[in-house]
Amino acid sequence: MSNDLVTIPVPGAGASLKAVQADGKEWASVTHVCETLGLDSKSQRRKLHEKPWACGVMMTLQVGGQGREMFMVDRRTLTMWLATIDTNRVAAEARPTLEAFQNEAADALDRYFHQGGAINPHANEHQQKALMFELRSQMELAQAAKGLIHSDFLEAKARIILARGMGEAPELDPSTKPLYVQSFLKEKGLSKKQLSAKAPGFGKRLKNQWTKSHGTAPQKAPIELSNGRIIDVYGYTEADRPLMESIWNTHYAA
Repeated sequence: MSNDLVTIPVPGAGASLKAVQADGKEWASVTHVCETLGLDSKSQRRKLHEKPWACGVMMTLQVGGQGREMFMVDRRTLTMWLATIDTNRVAAEARPTLEAFQNEAADALDRYFHQGGAINPHANEHQQKALMFELRSQMELAQAAKGLIHSDFLEAKARIILARGMGEAPELDPSTKPLYVQSFLKEKGLSKKQLSAKAPGFGKRLKNQWTKSHGTAPQKAPIELSNGRIIDVYGYTEADRPLMESIWNTHYAA
């Protein structure tokens, strides 16, 4: 069993997974995810032990030249476990990271170990070229979108793309970090049904208020959903959070 713990950046999270490949599987550290999100790792481990779908093991891995015991789960368990964590159970500052983990962690794990993403030092030449082609295409798309998409939003997306190619976590100005309406509303603890009901009206109010404040309508940006479908959404950033909070408090908080 390999004990080489690797760091895998997760797009949009500003944080990383710690993972290892062993026994023909990829394993992610629950311990590190809990530390990143401010969760109690022992209680999360007990919770997973009670789930029939969970596959977890204790491993002694090298961290900073010293052995450390960690609770690790396979890719499938990682995805299902992250989905069970309510954003309201973590601190407000950790919610964007949790949402990014929920959306991107499993794919980041796959890219690293199977596509040479992020970049895996064991990736073969074909995998590295494929990844570079993908990242170059994304950067060209971002370049072509200048003038069509809010510059702050576009800069944040470009930093995420570059970080993926360099195997690092993106360094984002907090105020320019992308903030989607769906993500903001999820932070409020809405169910899927409530989210579907409230999102259109909230988005319309936000667009109107944003247009009044800036003298022009917000610009749209393409995002890729977990199912691979690409849709256009308004490219708001963290700088727009106060406006979102104002609309929420005025029309929805009660």
